[in-house]
Amino acid sequence: MGRVEGKVALITGAARGQGRHHAIRLAEEGADVVLIDICADIPGVGYPMATPEELHETARLVKKFNRQAVSAIVDVRDRVSLQDAVAAAVDTFGRIDVVVANAGICPIGSNYPVSAFCDAVDVDLVGVLNTIHVTLPWVPAGGSIIATGSVAAMLPNAVNNPGNGPGGAGYGLAKQVLSQYVVVLARQVAAQGIRVNAVHPTNCNTDMLHSPPMYKAFRKDLSEPTRADVEQALPRMQSMPIPYVEPDDIAHAVVYLASDESRYVTGLQLPVDGGALLKI
Repeated sequence: MGRVEGKVALITGAARGQGRHHAIRLAEEGADVVLIDICADIPGVGYPMATPEELHETARLVKKFNRQAVSAIVDVRDRVSLQDAVAAAVDTFGRIDVVVANAGICPIGSNYPVSAFCDAVDVDLVGVLNTIHVTLPWVPAGGSIIATGSVAAMLPNAVNNPGNGPGGAGYGLAKQVLSQYVVVLARQVAAQGIRVNAVHPTNCNTDMLHSPPMYKAFRKDLSEPTRADVEQALPRMQSMPIPYVEPDDIAHAVVYLASDESRYVTGLQLPVDGGALLKI
């Protein structure tokens, strides 16, 4: 306990999934948190986004650890609104020690229009850049910036698998660029004592994974695959005999990178992937 005691952490995509678990674990370890989520559906993505009620629930769970939670409904693609939310958080806390740029979508599938490519790049890349760039002026020495990548960034067919469609290509491209971006930014801010790293999950047990488009992507042989159908296929992706990792598995990595335990770790690509990348 207390690994990030006294720190202030900002998390995007915080209403559910990985973002909620990051918020809870950071609060459990002593951080106050700023919770940001769009809390509205994005047309054409193919599965519902989080709701305002889910964002409220994340805040409630954080407060169970006697930590402060400030939440804001913001689309990370909207840089001006994001900047306003960050300014309000700084008015409350004075600084932001940890930035977890986690919000993301995956409109995967060959039946999507080319607009899905734009949506994926806008959220998964531009949204991450917006988050980091508007918070960076408020991150002090010793601060930590963490981007949620994906093992997709390191797979040989990340952007050229026709079965993944334009949205899958946009997702893969965004994650590839992020893997390079964290290294370049890490060099720029190292002299200020700020660290920049990326966590790369394999399939993670969240609503994004458990959605009709993702099920269809893993079981193209079935017209309406179920969770049971997909869980037969998912273990093929990892070297370990698991279908996916849990959100807490990623949150543990985030806590490490947010804490002073990793004070000299920067420019790192940290896979939490059950050995998925061992298969390359």
